[in-house]
This record gives sequence, C-alpha cells and structure tokens, in this order.
Amino acid sequence: MQRPLTAPLSTLTALALATLTACSGAAAAAKDTRAPTAPAGVTATAGSATTVHVMWSAAADDKAVTGYTVYRQGRRVKDLPAATLMTDVTGLAPATPHTFTVRARDAAGNVSADSTAVTATTPAATAEDRTPPTRPTALRATPEGPGAAALTWRPARDDTRVTAYDVYQSGSRVHTVPGTVTEARLTALRPATAYTFTVRARDAAENSSPDSDPAGLTTPAAPGRRPATAPTGVTATAAKGTITLTWTPPRTAAPVTEHQLHLNGRFATTIVWGADPGPGPVSYTLAVPATPGVRYALTLRARLPDGTWGDFSAPRTVVTV
Repeated sequence: MQRPLTAPLSTLTALALATLTACSGAAAAAKDTRAPTAPAGVTATAGSATTVHVMWSAAADDKAVTGYTVYRQGRRVKDLPAATLMTDVTGLAPATPHTFTVRARDAAGNVSADSTAVTATTPAATAEDRTPPTRPTALRATPEGPGAAALTWRPARDDTRVTAYDVYQSGSRVHTVPGTVTEARLTALRPATAYTFTVRARDAAENSSPDSDPAGLTTPAAPGRRPATAPTGVTATAAKGTITLTWTPPRTAAPVTEHQLHLNGRFATTIVWGADPGPGPVSYTLAVPATPGVRYALTLRARLPDGTWGDFSAPRTVVTV
C-alpha cells in the first residue's frame, strides 16, 4: 500500500516559519506610509456675505488620493471625495476675513501637509436685498489647447454690487471668480470635446442673475488622438409637449445611422434611421410632459462605423412652454 509522503517535523516547522516571515515581509513592504502632496493652487472667493468658494488643484500620491479636507482657521469644515476640487463654505460671519487651508488624504490614512493658506473677506450683509443682478452679457469661450479654455464676458449690474460670477457647464457650477473679474480660465477639459458654458452673477444676499447666453467651443484634439466624433450644430426648440432637436452627424468613413439621446445626463432613447440620413442636418422630435417651465439639458452621441459610441455633443438647454 502506498503511503502519502510526509516531511520531518523540523522541515515543516522551518517551512511554516519561512512562509510567515515571507508574508510578514510582503505586508511590511506593501504598507503605505507616504502621504500625498499638499494641494496646490488654492483660491478662496467670497460669493456672498455668508459664503466663500474654495478651489484647489489635485494633489498627487504614490497610490491614489481618496479625498480632501477643508479647514477654516485651522478647524475642519468639509470632507470631500477625491473627484471634488471645489466647495462652498457657508454660514460664515459677514464683513469678516476667513482663512482656509486644504489637505489631501489617501486610502491608508496618510494626510498631506496643509496647503498654502488663503484668505477671503466676506462683504457686509445688505438688509432686505431681494433684487438679483442683471445677467452677464457677451460671453465668449475660446479653447486654449486640448485641455483648457478662456471665458470672457461683460459685467452685470446690481442695486448693491456684484460679489461673484459663477461659471456653469451643463447646469453644474465648475468655477467661481470675484465680482470684480470678468474672465475665467478653465482647465482639466477633455481633448476633442464639445462644451457649452453659461455665467451667472451673484450679490452679497445670494441673489443670482439669470444665465448669460450660452457660449460653446470644441477643444482641439491632442497630438496622436482620433478626430472629434461629436455631433455638431445642435439646436433644441420646445413646443407644447415636445422638444425638437436638429444636428449634423459627425463625418466618418461610413454613414452614421444611429444616435443616442441623453436627457439631463441620463440615457433617454436611441434614434435609428433605416438608411443613410445624409450629411445633415437631421432632426428628431422627443415627446415630453406638457408642463411649462421645466428645464432639460440634452446631449447626443453617434454610433461610429466600428460599433463604438463617439463623443457627446455640446449640451443644449431648453425650457418647456
């Protein structure tokens, strides 16, 4: 009868000790003890008598940054995820200087040093100010390479004074500058991508103006990147119970016969033509609830000849009638 092979007890003990030693050594080697770099480019802008907008650039880490903490006068006021690089700090005292720093953290609990401290002074509160500023005008958006854009506009007017301008992209605020500034530079944009921006003015009582007219741009492709594949010339028109979209499909090696429509950032429907719709423009009418005053942001993307989806178009915002 054949018996299972066994090793002497001393050999087994040595092997077990070697395994434990190797495991503990690997664990020690894998332990993350390096803190992220301190966030750079921190700015603070007083948006109202009680609010300051804080922004910063992403920190770096040997593994990954998992979040940021914002401090006011050395006291923690906000914990934010790694993807968030700006925040409003609210409930502040009017006519007061407020100093902010930001720290980055990683998954192992390592925390960076404080960023450079920045100070913003909130304006004095204005009693019973219910009048919003006028809308900013003449908004222009100009690409500055594949990943940045410059915005300029004419100033708004207010019965007290404009304290801040907020820049929006697809309905989400992406930047804030002081009320004395009528330009902004946006970074971390994607190459070969269509964007649409609007600007609102704000006063010390948190009254916001209507949106400026939108300004669109398409960032140039990065060297070696594929050409832009987003639909262009998108317009949206509302009628009672419907929204009609018109656009030009991207130019590709074969006809584009299928598009995807997204409504407020979510998939709504697929638009399919049975034959080549031609070079465009093309149109599609979408049924929506017949409720006036509802705002929709619409984007389109095309199915390319290789079966993949192309880039999203610049969003178009429409309000139902």
